[in-house]
Amino acid sequence: MSDKDIIGSIDGLIAEEHQLREKASSGGLDETDRTRIRHLEQQLDQCWDLLRQRRARREFGEDESGAHVRPASEVESYQQ
Repeated sequence: MSDKDIIGSIDGLIAEEHQLREKASSGGLDETDRTRIRHLEQQLDQCWDLLRQRRARREFGEDESGAHVRPASEVESYQQ
């Protein structure tokens, strides 16, 4: 997966998240929608983490293909 592919995934996830949040503001979400938003947030965190890993590996002369998707439980616990 290339950086361009990851960014495309991020864009798609953000678009879906925005649609759900717009739906929430105009009438509310059911439990399925709320679960989907949580899942989207986790996927976004994983995609951003993967992109950062790839960029860091390139910066330090390492093979970017060594970057991998980390578990949601790991990336969700990162401190800002």
